[in-house]
Formats: sequence, structure tokens, C-alpha cells
Amino acid sequence: MPQAKTTRTPVLFKKKDLPHFKKLILEKRQKLVNKLGEMKEQALEKSYQDYSGENSTYSFHMADQGTDAQEREKAFMLASREGRYLSYLDRALLMIEDGTYGICQECENPIAKARLEAVPTAKLCVDCKSKLEE
Repeated sequence: MPQAKTTRTPVLFKKKDLPHFKKLILEKRQKLVNKLGEMKEQALEKSYQDYSGENSTYSFHMADQGTDAQEREKAFMLASREGRYLSYLDRALLMIEDGTYGICQECENPIAKARLEAVPTAKLCVDCKSKLEE
């Protein structure tokens, strides 16, 4: 006999949850700032001369220079993406301060706590996000 599907009602965000989410966002933000700092230090360690081979006793092969350029581009794209996420975290902190955090910007209903745990920068509930992606 097939079992009946049971649907759980999601636990919704409440204002009393704000300290928990603020702490979660601040922790993620600090880790990200540290990661971006490390990426910047690594990028500054290598100057253009390091990449061009002018300080080297051996000249770089064109393929090596292409690989280096690709790695620099990949690092830049990663830093750009991480910087964008940092701005989302900052926006979430502002939303906590102005009292709009945890409220769907589309339907104005509370967002499920599980969604905010997974995506603390969420501005939309699952239903509104699904409709937007369709």
C-alpha cells in the first residue's frame, strides 16, 4: 500500500531569530574578507616581471605565459564573485538593521528559516524565487 505524502509546514523566520542570523552573516563576512585579503596578498606577491620572465634566467614559453594569464583571469573572476557576495552580505546586515530581513520582498511573507540558514542573503521566499526562475 503506498504511503501518503506528508508535507511539513516550514518553520518561518521570526524577529527573535535576528541575533542568530546576524551572527551567521557576520561570521560568513569575516571568512570572506579574510579570503579576499589572502587572494590580494597572493596577487601582489607576483609582479608583472614575475609573469613576463624578465627576472628569470630562462625565458618563458608562450604556452606558460598563456597559462599564467589564464590563472590570473580565473583569480580575478573568483575575487569579483566573492566581492559581489560580500556586498550581498552587507545588504543583509542593512536589512537586519532596518527591520526588513527575513521578509520576502515579493509577497512580504516571512521566509522559511531553513532557506535563510542555507542562503542568509535571500530576499525572496522559495515560492517567489521559483516563480521568478520560471
